[in-house]
Amino acid sequence: MDDAQQLADRHVAVWNETDDERRRQAIAELWVPEGEHYVELREVRGYAGLEKRIIESHVKWVRDGGFRFRAAKDARGLHDVVTFHWEMVPKDGGEVAASGLEFLAVDKQDRILVDYQFPL
Repeated sequence: MDDAQQLADRHVAVWNETDDERRRQAIAELWVPEGEHYVELREVRGYAGLEKRIIESHVKWVRDGGFRFRAAKDARGLHDVVTFHWEMVPKDGGEVAASGLEFLAVDKQDRILVDYQFPL
């Protein structure tokens, strides 16, 4: 893992992205084609599944909810794993409304193989 914090920042940025094409490109750069994402009872695989999941979250929390996501500055990498915390905050400032822990398994090119999201 070359730069865990950079990966964390890029990962969180995709959930805030408003432009469909830039979001699609970021997903392809971050995940492998068969990448997996797990959160609570949901699981998605592949670029189409990831894009659908991210768009749904974006619409609910960013576009309609008035929030944005940010990565905490605590990302750590060990071999092929990266962990970091994230926070959901009002776009115009204010208290943290939600937070979570992300656990990423990455390949040799630091692309995400599996993404486990633990809301806290």
